[in-house]
Amino acid sequence: MVDVADKPITAREAVAGGSVSVNERVVELLRAGGLPKGDALAVARIAGIQGAKRTSELIPLCHPIGIAGVTVDLEVEDSAVRIRARVKTADRTGVEMEALTAVAVAGLALIDMVKAVDPAAVLGEIMVESKTGGQSGDWHR
Repeated sequence: MVDVADKPITAREAVAGGSVSVNERVVELLRAGGLPKGDALAVARIAGIQGAKRTSELIPLCHPIGIAGVTVDLEVEDSAVRIRARVKTADRTGVEMEALTAVAVAGLALIDMVKAVDPAAVLGEIMVESKTGGQSGDWHR
């Protein structure tokens, strides 16, 4: 693990995004709230938040940090669900991995919720979109 003991505590934020490609039937059911397993978007949102909070348990050598806030937003489009996670902290290291994990876990939960209707759903395009704070400063895709 990288030693961050001498780094200053600063406000940091990261935003990550991704998507789950789904068929038209899933889009219809998401918009109508009629999926057999229930409210897939709510389940995915909560799963993403939990994923962000447990990142250091899942990713080897990732520092456990105090997360100040997590938001996970899901937007139903014509052939996919876009996922965006924003994670904030005041700590010695960034929250990029927490934001990425939030998107990945939200996407996996969404696939679990829709797999009976679309077994071919695909999770992809997971990436850091921006990060602020810390020694290396701000970065935007």
